[in-house]
Amino acid sequence: MLKQNEIYPAVIADYTAEGQGVAKIEGCAVFVPNAIVGERCRIHIEKVRKTWAAGKIVEILEKSPHRVQRECPISAACGGCDFWHMDYAEECRLKSARVREALNRIGGENLEEVPIVPAPSIYGYRNKAIYPVGERDGQVIAGFYRAGSHQIVEQARCRILPPEFDRIKDIVISYVNQNKVSAYRESSQTGLLRHIFIRKGWISGEILVCLAVNGRNIPSPEALIGALQVVPGFAALSLSVNTKPGNVVLGEEEIVLFGAGSIRDTLCGLDFRLSPKSFYQVNHPQAQALYCAAISLAGLTEQDTVLDLYCGVGTITLAMARSAGRVIGVEVVPQAVADARENGARNGIENAEFYCADAGQTALELEKQGLRPQVIVVDPPRKGLSADAIAAIARMCPERLVYVSCDPGTLARDISLLKSQGFTLRSAQAFDLFPRTKHVETVAMLSGGAKA
Repeated sequence: MLKQNEIYPAVIADYTAEGQGVAKIEGCAVFVPNAIVGERCRIHIEKVRKTWAAGKIVEILEKSPHRVQRECPISAACGGCDFWHMDYAEECRLKSARVREALNRIGGENLEEVPIVPAPSIYGYRNKAIYPVGERDGQVIAGFYRAGSHQIVEQARCRILPPEFDRIKDIVISYVNQNKVSAYRESSQTGLLRHIFIRKGWISGEILVCLAVNGRNIPSPEALIGALQVVPGFAALSLSVNTKPGNVVLGEEEIVLFGAGSIRDTLCGLDFRLSPKSFYQVNHPQAQALYCAAISLAGLTEQDTVLDLYCGVGTITLAMARSAGRVIGVEVVPQAVADARENGARNGIENAEFYCADAGQTALELEKQGLRPQVIVVDPPRKGLSADAIAAIARMCPERLVYVSCDPGTLARDISLLKSQGFTLRSAQAFDLFPRTKHVETVAMLSGGAKA
């Protein structure tokens, strides 16, 4: 039995789904952050449970050739990134293996490999940032949460964000402290500023700033607008009114202080309007590669009807509309649906329609109405498909089902459920949209649903 606070020698043998190292010590699985497979280490045991333990490296006896000097000085403390201690080749290898292992273990497949498309750059790739706000020594601060906590870690420069994002964050914090704006305190539900939300149009260069606030106004907004106008691309400032307790960032009401309250961007040759609540992939070059793969797998013809569940602002829906006869998008967020409809009109697309409703329930209703699409596309949240969505997909019997996933575990679970309905997995490919973090996207194609 392992003893807490003891130090043991061990070899890192594998990774968890979250990217932590795994060592076997006296028959017990020990989870070790900031570790790389193949390294011999001395590990301090911090926690012991019946079937597992957690530890940290106190000394590396034999380094992996994939270990590198951290480029981010706070990455070990900040909860935003996971892999600054290893080179990008090893990061891609472990992400590819994570998808393959999930599909084999949970999905019942027997895949030898799942290819991965690496990102063209691991630096400054994110087109969206959300900075939580807090207080320290009587001053308002912003940064990112330490892993597993709500303790804010400040940083001068985040390597995965465009440099103008940190500049905007600093401008907002300077304005906040000069104008005595208080930071929100969850314990008492008092204070004004909760989060700083920033979004950039990757092609347009336009930047939207949205402040999540526990109220309906801020003092001297013209002072903040003037300060932000020195940032190239600044195009919009709004308030998101969020007076409810909890971790949800944006509220239901938006108050525009400057600009149109939205920005534009171009993806897959189409122009899109983006508001704060619009779902839009955070890595533009990789999103374009991912969507092009999804469109290719759909194998569309002009006679095909496409149903896109969880369609967001209509990115995949409208891209597929150019090759299909009819496309239908379903999304539960009203603002996203409004954006999707406007995006369709903006691009002169007349064969697309959008429903604002729960994806699973709407799919069931459309199936009852006799809809039999040749292609169904799903891009669900991390929790995967709802039971209603799976039931509707099975009854519609599409020729091809394209599944875009941000979580290998729920993807594999849903594939297992779909296989029980007569579907067959034809292909799976991973795309690294989130370099230096544990997250990975996958696009899979299934065919052959059982006929009702």
